This record gives sequence, C-alpha cells and structure tokens, in this order.
Amino acid sequence: MKLVLHHAHEARSVRVLWLLEELGLDYELRVHDFFDKSLRSPEYLAINPAARVPALEVDGAVMCESGAMIEYLCERCPEAGLGRSAGDPERMAWLDMLHYAETVGQHLANLTQSHIVLYEPAMRSPTQISLETRRLAKVLGRLELILGDGRDYLMARGFSGVDCAMGYGIDVATRFLRLDAMPHLLSYLERLRARPAWQQAQPPKGAPRIYRKAFYEVPDG
Repeated sequence: MKLVLHHAHEARSVRVLWLLEELGLDYELRVHDFFDKSLRSPEYLAINPAARVPALEVDGAVMCESGAMIEYLCERCPEAGLGRSAGDPERMAWLDMLHYAETVGQHLANLTQSHIVLYEPAMRSPTQISLETRRLAKVLGRLELILGDGRDYLMARGFSGVDCAMGYGIDVATRFLRLDAMPHLLSYLERLRARPAWQQAQPPKGAPRIYRKAFYEVPDG
C-alpha cells in the first residue's frame, strides 16, 4: 500500500498522521503551509478541490475526509486492533465516537476562524465566539461522562482509531477552553500526549503553526 499524506501542522491532518504512526505504516508526508495559499495552487486543487488538508493518496486514489481515512486505515490493518469490525460489540460506539469527533471539530473550526483567520479585531463577533466556546464545552461534557467510568480511552477495550480522531480535537480545544472542570478529560489528554506516536505527529521545532498562542480568550464585548 503506497500512502502519501498531505498535511499542515496542527490541522485536522494530524489525526491521520498520528494514526499512521500508531499503525507503523510507511508513508510519504507532504507538508503544506496553512496560511501561504499553497493549498489553492493548481497542483493541490487537482488533488483536493476543497483546498483543505488532509488529502490521502492510497495507491493513486485520493481520500479527502479524515474520519473516512481513519476508518479505512483501521480496516486495512485489522491486526493492529484499532478499528471495530461489523459484529463487534463496540462497533456502534466506535462509529459514534468517530463521527462525534466532527461535532467537536465544527466548533473548533468556527473558533479558529474567529480567533485566527479573522485576524482584525473588528472582524470578530464577541457574541459568536462566546456562544461557540459554550457549545464546545457542552459537547466535550459528553466525553467527560464517558471517561468517568474508569476507562483509559474512549473504547472500553482500549486505545483505538477514534482516540486519534477525538484526541486531536480535545488538544486543540485547550486553546479556547479551560478544562479544569473536566478532570477525566484532562487525564485522558495527558495519556494521549504521552504516546510516542502522538509525539511523532507534532510539529518540529520552528515549524509554522496555526495556533501561535497557548490560549485565546473570548474578546470583551
């Protein structure tokens, strides 16, 4: 299987890069800059017309959705045990969490747009940012409940591909939301950050980043 991952540091492509490392697969990494318009080049638009990352080339075919990539790669590598096949008792919960990661991601994308992409203060709506921050807290509250039953990862049987999907989102969420009231979620994130594959997926020193502040406060107003 020949794999080429198109990636930007701290973007959703981290999910797939992390999973590739967990699976121990060989891949080619092509790094793009989130801000320099290279994702809108004719060459990249021929790969992903939406001008976003990730894009994953698999033996010449292209996938553009990170959740689908996670499901596909877990299915291609069943021996790793990071997926849940049809008939598995955890299949329903696994798929639910995989897609719930997109619910979290929706609010993160809106907050990233407001805090970072709309770089002029006059462009931002404090009301909208405040609402999105509260919505993010609400959807993360479900994860706090799930993790509160003593499990280490989202699936009771242990680490899986959905932790790559969701863990990335929780990590980004700490830029916008303090998780002090969610101790199970914080402990979970610490476990994820300690994994060698997670660390391999992080930006190298000096690399361009999307999030240049440790925390983005809700603006006054």
